[in-house]
Amino acid sequence: MKNATWQADLQELRHLRLFNNVAASSINQLLKEFRACDLEPGEVLLSPFNRNQYLYLLLKGQLKVYLGSLDSQAVSTLKVGDCAGEISFIDNEHPSAYVVATDSCCVLRLHRESLFNLFQQSPELMQNMLELLCDRVRKGNRIIVDSEQTANIDALTGAYNRRWLERIFERESTRSAFNEKPLCMLMLDVDHFKAYNDQHGHLAGDYALCLVAHTLRNQLRPKDSLTRFGGEEFVILLPEIGREEAHSIGERLRQALHHASSFHSPIGVLPGVTVSIGLAQMQPKDSLQGLIARADSALYQAKQQGRDCICG
Repeated sequence: MKNATWQADLQELRHLRLFNNVAASSINQLLKEFRACDLEPGEVLLSPFNRNQYLYLLLKGQLKVYLGSLDSQAVSTLKVGDCAGEISFIDNEHPSAYVVATDSCCVLRLHRESLFNLFQQSPELMQNMLELLCDRVRKGNRIIVDSEQTANIDALTGAYNRRWLERIFERESTRSAFNEKPLCMLMLDVDHFKAYNDQHGHLAGDYALCLVAHTLRNQLRPKDSLTRFGGEEFVILLPEIGREEAHSIGERLRQALHHASSFHSPIGVLPGVTVSIGLAQMQPKDSLQGLIARADSALYQAKQQGRDCICG
């Protein structure tokens, strides 16, 4: 980072969020404390390893924000008028992220002591800073939520993944034991899926899996958990449902796919698929592995009986 020559444009600055509703006299006073700096492409402005004493206001270029590592994907992009370093600037701690220039940038840099003095002169400036902080926290929360959802969702089908199954089983099995209610599992396998891929192509197979997930999801209650267990296998947890009712639900799911003899996809009309289903009910002090093993054994029986049926 090197010092830059910069000519202040008061009218332009008053349109920036940091200076919203701030009196011109306060902005002029603030500008006396700012220092303009140029950044080269790829230059690291903020790092978790270096304590930050400054607030940065971006005047030109773009900055990327990275969490954890510079090798990870950027979580956000800062554009002209955005601020950087406001959290570490206020709490005087190390930054929580890397901020890196993506191209030639120009920033205004303000030392924390200067801004704290100016807060007393302009309450509007303090309000704008608080709003910026709230916005940053909300964006951070959205990133956390999105990351959590992404970590639990199968990207192809939109069903939950095995990581989610482990978490939801712990919750549902505990609830089932406490309420003395049954808990059943259905394990489904798409019949002759390898042959389907070989005949119609893997892209067609992907669309067939999406069809299965969509059909199953539309037949289930909100409290039921549909999981893509792996490949062409799906697992469904049915809380508060006993074996007999679970068998009826499984049969209804099987028939829904059996009667979908063809479906429309982005690559044209494709033949439908059928599923074999294994059913198991949770036993006292059952583990997820034990329940899966019994559902898988029932699924094997369904395949032995000719597929497109339910056993258990």
